[in-house]
Amino acid sequence: MKASAFCPAHITGFFKAEMVKSGGSLLETGSVGAGFSIRHGVRTTVEAEPVAESGISITTDGYETGDTAVSERVIARYAELAGRSYKIDVHHEIGVPVGYGLGCSAAVALSLSLALNAALGTNLTRKEAAQLAHTVEIECGTGLGDVAAALDGGFEIRTSAGAPGVGSIERTDSDLDVILVCLAPMSTRKFIKDELERINGLGGRMVDELRGAYTDDRFLDMSARFARYVDVITPRMQKIIDELAASGIRCGVALFGETVFVLANNATRARALEILAPYGKHILHSGVDNIGARLD
Repeated sequence: MKASAFCPAHITGFFKAEMVKSGGSLLETGSVGAGFSIRHGVRTTVEAEPVAESGISITTDGYETGDTAVSERVIARYAELAGRSYKIDVHHEIGVPVGYGLGCSAAVALSLSLALNAALGTNLTRKEAAQLAHTVEIECGTGLGDVAAALDGGFEIRTSAGAPGVGSIERTDSDLDVILVCLAPMSTRKFIKDELERINGLGGRMVDELRGAYTDDRFLDMSARFARYVDVITPRMQKIIDELAASGIRCGVALFGETVFVLANNATRARALEILAPYGKHILHSGVDNIGARLD
């Protein structure tokens, strides 16, 4: 039994975290905020064979990740659902750098959940498979809203927190190019743990500001303002932001990573690429993924 699934990476421009209350459900935990999915992401292939004694193997190609905790937890959940022992081989093709604010852990969890559901015949609905991935992300402390956003792709405003089918999202399609320069990783887990009060002070108000008044430029300005407010803009990032601004190009900051992004059109694409080219070894030129996570 074999299945493969793809999940786009996701960039969050700003957010407010809503953590589970005592006695509440992890499905109600998540974030409100705004962001978009990109055409780069994670493709996961699963091969499963019934055996007398369970075993798992996890391998990766592309960008490396030294932590397989998310994958292991997703596999453990499906092992319980399957009700019998399997030898499960998982292969992740990771198309974005890990730890740079591109929602890689969510893309791993969701692509793996969809592929395992198909390979093992566990018969979860697409929404239920996404809910499983969402709860694993919460448990591992690796994200809050990326699974819900990446499930259907596009530009989104997450208007109420929670897993797919629980939270609410307003989404639109886009044909803009996305150009990213990824300078260094940051710990999402650390910011969620240590900076929650600062994050929530502005993120919720920004959602209300953006609803009904969305433009690409407004979103970019709010993303940069949020990043400055929570103090994640490094001197290297500021230098890039200033150079782009000098050419009349707005940009945003991916949370959480030392990553600057531009939403480029025909008028700005060439100049943005020229400015970003000298920086860092991770420069991605992508587009908005308007489809979302899917089986191959």
